[in-house]
Amino acid sequence: MPNTMTSFQSLRLQGVGRDFGNLNVLKDLTLEVQRGEFIALLGPSGCGKSTALNCIAGLLPSTRGSIWLDEKRIDTLLPEDRGFGMVFQNYALFPHMSVRDNIGFGLKMRRVEKTETRRRVQAAIETVRLDTQADKLPGQLSGGQQQRVAIARAIVVEPPLVLMDEPLSNLDAKLRLEMRQEIRRIHAALGSITIYVTHDQDEALSLADRIVVLKDGEIRQIGTPSDLYARPAHRDVAEFMGFRNQITGPVREISGDMAAIDVAGTVLRGRNVGAAPGKNAVASIRPDDLAPVAEGGILAIVEAIEYRGKDFFGQARNASGSLLFFRSDLPLSAGATVRLGAAPSRVIVFGEEAA
Repeated sequence: MPNTMTSFQSLRLQGVGRDFGNLNVLKDLTLEVQRGEFIALLGPSGCGKSTALNCIAGLLPSTRGSIWLDEKRIDTLLPEDRGFGMVFQNYALFPHMSVRDNIGFGLKMRRVEKTETRRRVQAAIETVRLDTQADKLPGQLSGGQQQRVAIARAIVVEPPLVLMDEPLSNLDAKLRLEMRQEIRRIHAALGSITIYVTHDQDEALSLADRIVVLKDGEIRQIGTPSDLYARPAHRDVAEFMGFRNQITGPVREISGDMAAIDVAGTVLRGRNVGAAPGKNAVASIRPDDLAPVAEGGILAIVEAIEYRGKDFFGQARNASGSLLFFRSDLPLSAGATVRLGAAPSRVIVFGEEAA
């Protein structure tokens, strides 16, 4: 189903903010998105990502700033005049309408001619692969099929932007994986912009061309999935990208772009991001990269261990009381003493200014 709105090239947010009374929920959001891009807004609950999406959609008026589609300012327009497609977490389907009628509802409200409506609805049905379900009611469909109906309803109006607010959170793990592939395929077929809100880093990594990490209403980092996965610029971004281990210690040495901290007498080395001699720093490590070693490492007591098919994953506590999450090739018993280490290339040492 091709997108007929071919003239636009970019969406620009310039200093967009949103207040609720005295609470500043969104702070000076500035972002430019090019046509064809898939952008994920990633962050914990309350970080402002859904507020940003609703401001773009027009469901919430922004308190300050402006939103532009090319050279046309759109934040002054009503939601229905922006022409965007929106997919919600709860699908929001009409239970008494067939799949076909649900998909065509937006076109009916826009008074699109009946022949054109039928053409677009059929094209949307084919795009989301629901040909054999078109005359069923939503209650007769699986969760994944209902979400496809919601996507078809959003794209049938041939929007310049498709806005998705955690659309997969109500699906089971298997369906989430299947729908990720479908959403990416549909995005590629449309050639428009998709802005996708999620708190799931795996979703963001697998779907997005660029990820915008938000915290407390502010952008913390923007980058490709590989950039953010390998080189988070802040400790909180690292935590959200899977660096669960956050180990504090005094900086022992700075050498080139590497830093070493002392953890209960053990030296832990990693890539330096703002660490300085004489200061405390935090070593961030993913559980996959922290594993038992024969010599050196952080001495810890295993508290729990679980089998995950190929490897064992556990948690242990060191002498200072820090909880450590690690991977092991072999089963370990709770109460066992273990030394845990990680390759310096898999460790990031954050200084105070990068926290």
